[in-house]
Amino acid sequence: MSTATLTSKGQITIPANVRRALKVETGDRVEFVEIESGRFEFFAATRSVKDLKGMFGKPAKTVSIEAMNKAIAKRGAAAR
Repeated sequence: MSTATLTSKGQITIPANVRRALKVETGDRVEFVEIESGRFEFFAATRSVKDLKGMFGKPAKTVSIEAMNKAIAKRGAAAR
């Protein structure tokens, strides 16, 4: 397990082994996502959108582009 210390400016230095595992370098972005109250997941925001494939499992049902456009138009009309 790796640890870091928070500075008075609210900054931390990510341990070298964590940077290597995440493949992040100087200037790269990282994201903190709250996965439950008081618990966050930290990951590199430098990944391709293709890396997200399969992250949430298979959808319950597939939806066509036409059906999506129809739903968007319907919600947009209702918002006016």
